Amino acid sequence: MIDLDNQTDITVDTSSLEEITKEVTSKDIELIIVKNEEIQVLNKEHRNIDKATDVLSFPLEFDMPNMPLGSIVISIDFVDEKSKEYKHSFEDELKLLFIHGLLHLVGFDHEVDNGEHRQKEEELIKKFNLPNSLIVRNS
Repeated sequence: MIDLDNQTDITVDTSSLEEITKEVTSKDIELIIVKNEEIQVLNKEHRNIDKATDVLSFPLEFDMPNMPLGSIVISIDFVDEKSKEYKHSFEDELKLLFIHGLLHLVGFDHEVDNGEHRQKEEELIKKFNLPNSLIVRNS
């Protein structure tokens, strides 16, 4: 299940995100939707990078029964911008960023792995008939 904390005025339907989640984990996920200003604060605080970003993942430190896997924070401004730039739907871009963040929550890390994150991301993109994601676009 996805626990949505939407801090914007954009309507977000999580039903398709729930389907994606089920492919990766049975754990609950917290999804936080913010604007660029809020994600920039989080990015600076947690990664020491003082700029807005598209998606951040915060896995829970402890794996305990009935606890969520962690939190995914997505900038709605990036979703809007990238969906227009790459000429696909807002919903598809949201799904792509969600997949990217979800894979980080379960332990994938494209910055240090040998392509496993990219491979799993591509697998999910194909399964859900989505356009290329950020990690694939940058490869």
